[in-house]
Amino acid sequence: MPGIRSTGPAPRPAPAAGKESSLTLDRGLALLQAVADADTEAPTISDLAVAIGASRAAVYRLLVPLQARGLVRREGSKVRLGLGLLQLAAKVAPQLRVAALPVLRELAEAVGATAHLTVADGDEAQAVAVVEPSWTTYHVAYRVGTRHALHRGAAGRAIGLRAEEAPWTKSTGELQPGAHGVAAPVRGVLGLRASVGVVSFEPMAAEAVGPAVVEAARLIAEALR
Repeated sequence: MPGIRSTGPAPRPAPAAGKESSLTLDRGLALLQAVADADTEAPTISDLAVAIGASRAAVYRLLVPLQARGLVRREGSKVRLGLGLLQLAAKVAPQLRVAALPVLRELAEAVGATAHLTVADGDEAQAVAVVEPSWTTYHVAYRVGTRHALHRGAAGRAIGLRAEEAPWTKSTGELQPGAHGVAAPVRGVLGLRASVGVVSFEPMAAEAVGPAVVEAARLIAEALR
């Protein structure tokens, strides 16, 4: 006897587990971003549901693993960022340093000046990696962790340089009397506001040093992407 054939539509294949996991991760990250974007006033579950385009029940489910890892905390119906993010943030600077040091070392040796990677932290600039040249008689001692206002010094101002502006900037005596600096922004790394620069007690020809600093910034950006 001939077999019976179904004339109805073929059943849809179940979505792959990997795709479901990816969608869940994306929504979880969107939720975390929505909490961060609230700034001062903690958002409610309802606020977050609207922000990420999900139901309140979905938001509750997404919050469970984020709370378990300390990335968010709940205060009744309100949600705030958790202290676990500080632990993650503490890991950023060492990883930046590892990626930047080989490039900074080459830059310092080539220019004969102290090379550094500086990142924006609020309205301040902070040095997170520093390499001093090995062959100069004397050089600027620039410590990791040094902070200064973003609008002072080549390293700080370079962070804010827009793409249509000059590729690098320079300074003289703004942070330390007699010190000359040249710096360029690190571009194309999501979430990172940073610059690469050199500083020396000897005047530097920015036309010669500037392109070397720009290239170092490009190489560090590549290493971080």
